[in-house]
Amino acid sequence: MIGRLTGKILEKIPPQLLLEVNGVGYEVEAPLSTFFNLPEVGTDISLRMHMIVREDAQLLYGFYSEAERSLFRALIKINGIGAKVALAILSGMQPEEFAICVESRDISSLTRIPGIGKKTAERLLVEIKDKLTDIISTSASLTKTSETGITIHNHSGDAVHALVALGYKTADAEKMVKKAYSAELSTEEIIRTALKSTTR
Repeated sequence: MIGRLTGKILEKIPPQLLLEVNGVGYEVEAPLSTFFNLPEVGTDISLRMHMIVREDAQLLYGFYSEAERSLFRALIKINGIGAKVALAILSGMQPEEFAICVESRDISSLTRIPGIGKKTAERLLVEIKDKLTDIISTSASLTKTSETGITIHNHSGDAVHALVALGYKTADAEKMVKKAYSAELSTEEIIRTALKSTTR
């Protein structure tokens, strides 16, 4: 299994990036929380990996911090929470924010995430609570780097694409982006603002 990859970023189109390692290009899916910390295309980066092997595919998921990967691994073990929904959760909130959501039993914030209904949210709150201590203790040691943004020409269009890839309906994604859009904002900042508006 692949646990870590270090290489050059060739492409990044949220939620996917192409990472070149020793001449091999690896397609990696990552939560937007990881994208917010990525350097520019052409820069070397080291990401923690989680690999899922299926009959029809071998999928790689990359994470900037161990806390993100630990939370992802805990989430996909819960019935009804697949990798796509787990990425959507991590894209909408940091691990410590998720912990607060669980501790306060904030079902309304969870059900705003695509793929999570009320029953799934209730089951999630019960099943993951005991696992949060280890995840958040890992998060406490997280070292954050400066955010460089995602350099894409069509900021609003790519923001919509990223939200749709996370499971939001196109019409909803367009509304979220329209509300968050500003000419001064990068794609990263538009996505961040749009996601924050759904979890308030």
